[in-house]
Amino acid sequence: MAQIRSMEARVGRKNQRYGSKGERLVAGVVPLSADKTKVLMIQSAGPGGWVLPKGGWELDESTAQQAACREAWEEAGVVCTVSKDLGLIPDMRPTALVTVQAPKASYQFFEVTVDREEDDWPEKYKRKRQWVGYAQAATALANRPELLEALNRSSLKR
Repeated sequence: MAQIRSMEARVGRKNQRYGSKGERLVAGVVPLSADKTKVLMIQSAGPGGWVLPKGGWELDESTAQQAACREAWEEAGVVCTVSKDLGLIPDMRPTALVTVQAPKASYQFFEVTVDREEDDWPEKYKRKRQWVGYAQAATALANRPELLEALNRSSLKR
């Protein structure tokens, strides 16, 4: 049975999960094409160019996989299937960049296969999406080491 997908993106952090050290728990996806030659990237909501879909794992989501697939829907407009757990990736930002508004995070990434790209999705007017090869993706993520690590752990063909 198809899951009902909301056209409203979740906002705020009142339902955010945190780890034992106070770190924000973030779930994300590395969305690959069926032949694993391309990855789907999205425009960052803030400055920073192109990123992978990711966001907070919330209290009403029983698994990080569930949160990751919701983020893929909200930010990239894709319905996806998890094919591989890419493991935990620590926050690699220098301490100077960690603030009350942006606390340290622990990232849980999943490699996913894109089942469908929808024409309308919650953040359509905030974000563009594009399929790119490994070299372009790695260059785009050079200033985001945790996202580059997720990309490098994936099965994307180099």
